[in-house]
Amino acid sequence: MDRYASGDVHGETCIAPRRLPAAGAAIIQACRLRKEVSLRSRLDDTDLTILRLLQEDGRMTNVELASRLGMSPPPALRRVRSLEEAGLITGYRALIDERKLGFEVSFFAFVHLASQAGPDLEAFSAHLRAMPTVRECWTLSGDMDFILRCVAPDMKAFQSFVADMTALPNVRNVRTALALDQVKAEGAAPL
Repeated sequence: MDRYASGDVHGETCIAPRRLPAAGAAIIQACRLRKEVSLRSRLDDTDLTILRLLQEDGRMTNVELASRLGMSPPPALRRVRSLEEAGLITGYRALIDERKLGFEVSFFAFVHLASQAGPDLEAFSAHLRAMPTVRECWTLSGDMDFILRCVAPDMKAFQSFVADMTALPNVRNVRTALALDQVKAEGAAPL
């Protein structure tokens, strides 16, 4: 068994070959997805309506939610708490217009690292978490290792960010693309 890695995913043990870390990660991710699909299939119409309503207005009171569901507040609150405990509702936040706060430049940065070893990935990720300019970060398959969605107040700050990013240890190269216009920003999950 020492040749295999295992991971507990929502109560299901997934076993993957240890010598193939990428394949092992893919197997464990597939198990997670299978469990998430299974969780989605257990949601009823009321659960889906709650998720839709709270995505539209996260400030909705429990009394208003219950009224729109056609039920009393205590069962509505129990349903919301259950969805939170299941990890379907992960938090509540306000959506802010970044431009009105002075962040006029939106851009994407594609980062390719020299090494993708675990400690190197974690060190780079720690740098990114500490950078307020970076608003989102995703790891990628293919040519690039990371894609970052970033904001800056002006072009000088943008250029400074690129210089700082390329100077980080283990960064092979950084490609950027300035965002011209936002066509769609759907913060809600498709239900």
